[in-house]
Amino acid sequence: MLAMAAGSALLLLVLCTASGMALAITDGLLPNGNFERGPAPSQLRGTQVLGAAAIPSWQTSGFVEYIPSGKKQGDMVLVVPEGSYAVRLGNEASIRQRLAGTTRGARYALTFSAARTCAQAERLNVSASGQSAVLPMQTMYSSNGWDSYAWAWVADADADVVDVVIHNPGVADDPACGPLIDSVAIRTLNPPRRTNKNLVKNGDFEEGPYIIPGTRWGVLIPSMVVDDHSPLPGWMVESLKAVKYIDSDHFAVPRGRRAVELLAGRESAIAQVIRTVPGRQYALSFTVGDASNGCRGSLMVEAYAGRESTKVAYESAGRGGAAKRAVLPFRAASVRTRVVFFSSFYSTRSEDMSSLCGPVLDDVAVVSVRARRPAVVKRG
Repeated sequence: MLAMAAGSALLLLVLCTASGMALAITDGLLPNGNFERGPAPSQLRGTQVLGAAAIPSWQTSGFVEYIPSGKKQGDMVLVVPEGSYAVRLGNEASIRQRLAGTTRGARYALTFSAARTCAQAERLNVSASGQSAVLPMQTMYSSNGWDSYAWAWVADADADVVDVVIHNPGVADDPACGPLIDSVAIRTLNPPRRTNKNLVKNGDFEEGPYIIPGTRWGVLIPSMVVDDHSPLPGWMVESLKAVKYIDSDHFAVPRGRRAVELLAGRESAIAQVIRTVPGRQYALSFTVGDASNGCRGSLMVEAYAGRESTKVAYESAGRGGAAKRAVLPFRAASVRTRVVFFSSFYSTRSEDMSSLCGPVLDDVAVVSVRARRPAVVKRG
């Protein structure tokens, strides 16, 4: 009986393979997404990768280097954030991986870690399913030299496979000069919906990009991200600087497992457009706290809902103190109302005085407030 069952399972596997059936994409690191499996010694010239398929599970083009942790570049030590190896992309170099099992029309978020090694104006072009974005790396938000970035796309309706590409469009004087890449991961995004209890989609920020376990610097939601391709469903980053997506495993989160840290003063804003009824009264509520990451001092969140605004001050000891709940009443002026949040001040972590930080935003809600009818006075 066991032999028959094993034979049936093997036959099913063979039939699925022969028919081209693909398993659904699994949240987490891509195959060899941390680059711990590297080229054979014969496929390396120093650190330069020789051959497009030398790195298992990846295709490379241009000048790509396989960098071990502790490798020196002049007087600078190249630090690998996870494991022992990463790749460096030179001028016009790229890495590519083909993913099977994408669901047509589904949204996916790519997470990867990157670090500058040379130029101040390094940037990366990320693409999939004919969609792309250029992610600037001028601002480094963490003191260890690494940041994790997220980017999202919608799977092509005509294909169940997709090529994910990370490309360095740089033209540095040194052709080998370029960003380090490590820990490439993916997550399927579930589109949030409005409810009769909250007009804000994903107000608790529980739906968002994959956060790589063990990374203590969160994930940046890049600047100028619009709703259709936001790795933080429902939300837009309309500012010049990124906001940081954080988790309760490594930070203090006011409620649930995820929240957003507003990093760069007025240059780091998050927004959402909600449906409203003109003339109706609403209440915007939200929670402010600190991430327990050494961001000490006077923090302040500014909130806007249509024509109304408020400022919420928060004194932070940098250790994840009690969060503060705030409410902003407003009357809708149109069928669409923009809700916006940003930090009033620039702040840096007290541990290094260089890493940008700010107040934590969580548990955002908008509800309709029905006016109480005046009591009827009976006259005798």
